Amino acid sequence: MAPHENTGHPRRWAILGVLVVSLLVVVLDNTILNVALRTLADPIHGLGATQGELEWSINSYTLVFAGLLFTFGVLGDRYGRKRYLLVGLALFGLASLLSAYAQNPGQLVAARALMGVGGAAIMPVTLSIISNVFDPRERARAIGIWSGAVGLAVAIGPILGGALLERYWWGSVFLINVPVVLAGLIAVAALVPESRDPRPGGVDVIGVGLSVIGLVGLSYGIIDGGEHGFDRALVWAAILGGLAVLVGFVAYERRIAHPSLDVRLFRVPRFAAPVAVVGLVFFAAMGVLFFTSFYLQLVRGYTPLQTGLLFLPFAGAQLIFAPQSATMVRRYGARAVSAVGLALVAVAVGAFALIGADTPIWLVGATFFVQGIGMANIMPPAMESIMSALPRERAGVGSAVSNTVRQVAGALGIAVLGSVLAAAYRDRIAPATGGLPGPARAVANESISGAYGVAERLGPAGQPLIGAANGAFVSAMHWAALLSAVFAAVGIVVVLRWMPGRTATPQVAPEPAGEPELASA
Repeated sequence: MAPHENTGHPRRWAILGVLVVSLLVVVLDNTILNVALRTLADPIHGLGATQGELEWSINSYTLVFAGLLFTFGVLGDRYGRKRYLLVGLALFGLASLLSAYAQNPGQLVAARALMGVGGAAIMPVTLSIISNVFDPRERARAIGIWSGAVGLAVAIGPILGGALLERYWWGSVFLINVPVVLAGLIAVAALVPESRDPRPGGVDVIGVGLSVIGLVGLSYGIIDGGEHGFDRALVWAAILGGLAVLVGFVAYERRIAHPSLDVRLFRVPRFAAPVAVVGLVFFAAMGVLFFTSFYLQLVRGYTPLQTGLLFLPFAGAQLIFAPQSATMVRRYGARAVSAVGLALVAVAVGAFALIGADTPIWLVGATFFVQGIGMANIMPPAMESIMSALPRERAGVGSAVSNTVRQVAGALGIAVLGSVLAAAYRDRIAPATGGLPGPARAVANESISGAYGVAERLGPAGQPLIGAANGAFVSAMHWAALLSAVFAAVGIVVVLRWMPGRTATPQVAPEPAGEPELASA
């Protein structure tokens, strides 16, 4: 074959389009959900979900997705990537339909968990298919387009969700997935070729089970403690039990030949540091995005569509600055760029501790924009550092590990910061609800959405309760924002201490004697 001949599939660009749509529907659904949280909490127009149930509607998807990501990648390599892409799309579409018509928060949480199974089957095989159908000379460009779909989904998700909620019932934010999935199933069946890895890895069923059980137990304890108090044995049993299972998971993963998460890699600082940075920044960022949706729609009174538009500076900053990040890394080094990015995130999330009920809204938008710039300058240098620490043949492992850590950290960020928010709100609203009947007092103390529902039933007499709820929520938001800024600041320390600087050179194949964790297969 001539060296200049393209070895890619004849329909590779059409196939890429199908894969991008498949990825879009997965990412879009989570960004849409951010603006639907207030509506889901409404007992009349939504499901009357508590704050804990809203956190689980996000985390049930995220934890299942993260727990199964490695396994579905291996299964796709073993039994057929096209087959698993079709299965994943079908599951995602079915789960979207079930979510749209959920009758209570419990059903929504279960449907979202099933959606996580579908998402975990879709994401890893799309990358494998791209590697299979594209010539190596075009592969980087194709993966760049695939990655850009994430930024596009972040930008259009809140706006699309807000527009749907303006005209239709809350289930429309999930139902919109169904026609897209049906079109995707047809296009995948018609265009995407089947492919397999002739030497697939092993399937770590026990490891996956331990990781999911441990993370769910830990998250349950944190969320339930924040909602109902940490003075109960059940809460601590869940937290400590979850941590114990996760310790067992790490011990088990160290001893098997084909682990779902190769924990030995974390012994190497130049791999572990950027992965930790990814985890810390998503822990900080996702928790903030969770509570700002309530701040904008309840405290400030904006509609879902207006809220979606207010998130645009965050998404727009990433779309503008992320493409420039690679150039900045080449000029200044991964350490400097990551440190500046984390500093911007720390300043932005910490700024929410100074934002009140009457802060000019342009300042809120500017804060989102600064946070977006920071995020745009963290992921590219972190991924470059991760990939430079691994042999070329293990590049897929680095991508999968960072994606898993990102998802898990985001889920824990929502759980921890949401619990801080709930506990602080409950302490500050209590004096204003003392005169309410028992059931109404419990609902108002649970969340700001509950307080608004009680105030609505009280009529004009409920106005003082709304004012008290707004004040309690803003005060609680300040505490959550400060904790979020602390985690971002810890990331700066990690970067300055362990991240490679300008002089670091990519390691194509580290010596086994020097880095046995990196050299092992």
